[in-house]
Amino acid sequence: MSNKLYNILVPVDFTAKNKWAIAKAIELSNSFHCNVYLIYIAGKGRSIFERNDHTETALSKLVQLKDMYRQQICGEGSLEISLLTGNRQKQLAKCIRENEIDLVVTGLSRFNLIQRIASSISISRLAKKTNLPVLAVRSGGLVCHFKKIVLPVSGEIPMRQIRLAALLGRAFKSTVYFVSLRKHADNKNENIIDKALEVVQSISTIPVQCFLLEGQNLAKSTLEFSKKINADLIMVNPVKDFRLPGLWNRITNKLLSYASKIPVVTVAANNK
Repeated sequence: MSNKLYNILVPVDFTAKNKWAIAKAIELSNSFHCNVYLIYIAGKGRSIFERNDHTETALSKLVQLKDMYRQQICGEGSLEISLLTGNRQKQLAKCIRENEIDLVVTGLSRFNLIQRIASSISISRLAKKTNLPVLAVRSGGLVCHFKKIVLPVSGEIPMRQIRLAALLGRAFKSTVYFVSLRKHADNKNENIIDKALEVVQSISTIPVQCFLLEGQNLAKSTLEFSKKINADLIMVNPVKDFRLPGLWNRITNKLLSYASKIPVVTVAANNK
């Protein structure tokens, strides 16, 4: 992971949830002086005439978005738009590679079961396949800073999350809160939080606090703790540890991203 944010990608579909994703991307752009790319991917499942008409309409909407938001970028970054056609995952990967994207920001719908399942799957898949952090933002999660960053620890030292937390922490003068379940402290990995603390202190001077939480589910305990301290950001890994407990939550693939009004960034593990 880079020590700076240079380029942010916001996939758009011209729905209401794009508004808070774009707003968050612009906030980050103004803090880090990075570029924001708005991308729309048109599928192939149409006749040539329908596809051409759809493409023209989508391009017109992209231009309108650019005109609407580019004046809000007050740093050294720029706002760019792109329209691609084809498989969504492949085109996203292509855009990320060609533009050297560092962070993806996506908006979450207020409540729609089908969209919840699809978005939860796509957030995890996107984080894993692109090896990039994916920041999910709800309509109520628009804060212009990340003063309190919660980073749950389980199993191994989350190097990529630590680097991102240090990057954001330096910019926003944040405090990072390492949390783990107390039951994990009784295992052989009892020093995992201490090791994570040593790592972050070796690369940054941002303040860090460590907490052992009660409970059986790390996602649930992390969410409760984050609400209690009025956290501004939660960092998670796209694994089962960050799915909430209960049959209904398993059926709807309810990740921490969707249960939280606090913005959640999903960072795939890659400790190499």
